[in-house]
Amino acid sequence: MTSDEFRRHGHAVVDWIADYRDRIESFPVLSQVKPGEVRAALPASAPLHGEPFAALLKDVEKIILPGVTHWQSPNFFAYFPSNNSAPSILGDLLSSGLGVQGMLWSTSPACTELETHVLDWLVPMLGLPEKFLSSSTGGGVMQDTASSAVLCALLAGRERATSFTSNEKGCDGRLIAYASTQTHSSLEKAAMITGIGRTNLRLIEVDKDFAMRPAALARQIETDKSAGLIPCFVCATVGTTSSNAIDPVPQIGRICRQHNLWLHVDAAMSGTAALCPEFRHIHNGVELVDSYCFNPHKWMFTNFDCNCFWVADRKALIRTLSIQPEYLRNQATESGAVIDYRDWHIQLGRRFRALKLWFVIRHYGVEGLQYHIHRHVQLARQFADWVKNDDRFKLAAPVPLNLVCFRHKGGDAVNQTIMECLNHSGDLYLTHTKLDGKLTLRLCVGQTNTQERHVERAWRRIREEAEKAAGLP
Repeated sequence: MTSDEFRRHGHAVVDWIADYRDRIESFPVLSQVKPGEVRAALPASAPLHGEPFAALLKDVEKIILPGVTHWQSPNFFAYFPSNNSAPSILGDLLSSGLGVQGMLWSTSPACTELETHVLDWLVPMLGLPEKFLSSSTGGGVMQDTASSAVLCALLAGRERATSFTSNEKGCDGRLIAYASTQTHSSLEKAAMITGIGRTNLRLIEVDKDFAMRPAALARQIETDKSAGLIPCFVCATVGTTSSNAIDPVPQIGRICRQHNLWLHVDAAMSGTAALCPEFRHIHNGVELVDSYCFNPHKWMFTNFDCNCFWVADRKALIRTLSIQPEYLRNQATESGAVIDYRDWHIQLGRRFRALKLWFVIRHYGVEGLQYHIHRHVQLARQFADWVKNDDRFKLAAPVPLNLVCFRHKGGDAVNQTIMECLNHSGDLYLTHTKLDGKLTLRLCVGQTNTQERHVERAWRRIREEAEKAAGLP
């Protein structure tokens, strides 16, 4: 492909993306294809000869688009937002064009230094403690997802608890980690990967608001220590996936300090809310934690994947993950004057993720980001008020930010029917969880272009399907 051809086809792709964003509300939010339908439309074998680029775009429209669930639709209220924005898309395009592999400072100094700088920007933007700054004892790094961040945190906690011997000798079955019953499943997977084991992950009971009970955590730690086990790690969540519950980090932090346990805070979606001073209370107690992460790719208009992970003591993380083969040795690294982010996460290679986040922050500015977050929370609370004022429905959990958990009083079957009918209609997309053993509908407001009219329409459609479902035998 020549430069002129690349330029022409590139313009066509950008035009297609712009058109897609303009017409996104015309598509069913949840893909309506059946299993195997996309593959059945594809040739059985790869083409022997190259095809015109126009044919590729044509098949994107004809084959791929029907199989897409439109996460960027303003009528997407499922799971959690995975939103993006035009500046983020362009930043990602630029990253792809540069094709940087930033495993070491020397393999692209700008990749490393921009990332360090953007993560330092975010510390005061989110009201995080200064110990997370690169100029202090800690620092930040971009991971792909919060799952990778918690894995790195658990590894560091494991090593610190064993005086950095478990990397050499493996685990002996006595290390114990703690989380609440509402903690994301990624911690269970991390326990499997790190060799701590699922049976050594203690799930602590929660209170009526689905937040971890500190007293229950303290009791379990004492029980385990009395049994000769070695507590090493606690994960607190600021905004659980099921209900947006916020664990009491100050109390949990004091317990961890008392027992010298690594405390990690997973604020994957909700951490973004702290851009607004009125929501910064969600970070109370974070000065006591060893590591913290949030996902700009969830609610900060930065396309997937982009997780920001900070540690208070970077030496502990680097000592946990660093390996120095001869082929990676270089003068800059040996000088000790640079950061080599390969020592801050699992993988060696790394993309230039900082570009898209840098573009987002500079395009919107702090005030612009605050405006959209505040608006999403306002819309969620407005929806919660509608639920509270309708005798057929009830709220199933508090609504601290942008997630509303609610259910029809008719029971699980009615709620399941409402959700399935809405999703099959393509008008909007909802998902569910179980709270107090009951099927609960979740409406999460956070897509970049969601406006009041979309939330109003969602509530109207929910009530329409509720009327039909309640009339079923």
